[in-house]
Amino acid sequence: MRINGETHYLWRAVNHEGEVLESFVTERRNRAAALRFLRKAMKQYGRPKVVVTDRLKSYRAAMNVIGNAECQETGRWLNNRAENSHLPFRRRERAMSKFRRHKTLQKFVSVHASIHNHFNKDRHLESRENFKAYRSAALAEWRQLAA
Repeated sequence: MRINGETHYLWRAVNHEGEVLESFVTERRNRAAALRFLRKAMKQYGRPKVVVTDRLKSYRAAMNVIGNAECQETGRWLNNRAENSHLPFRRRERAMSKFRRHKTLQKFVSVHASIHNHFNKDRHLESRENFKAYRSAALAEWRQLAA
């Protein structure tokens, strides 16, 4: 992501169902940033059985510090779930001609994750009637929260 012409990195934790668990914005993409992100995610959700990442070396270095390097999986197309959940940010970044401040990006990330998780109902796994019922219940709950 670009904020005022400077590159920032968006770290995201996505579970096996595609729900965004944690998101974090940093200026660097090194071991210290990976360690902060992993500790933040593990503090809230516990130790994962499997961590799928890209081939960035800082993930392996951070997981060696934490002690769960054996559960890391890397490979071609394995982290597509996280990459596909990143698409709305790219769309917004293009439409708004980049983000202006670090705080704005972090706020957008957290709000977008809660909205996406609330309305993401796995259409392909449910019948149309069930999907419509779940969607209307989510919309009613959202309207109640927003009011």
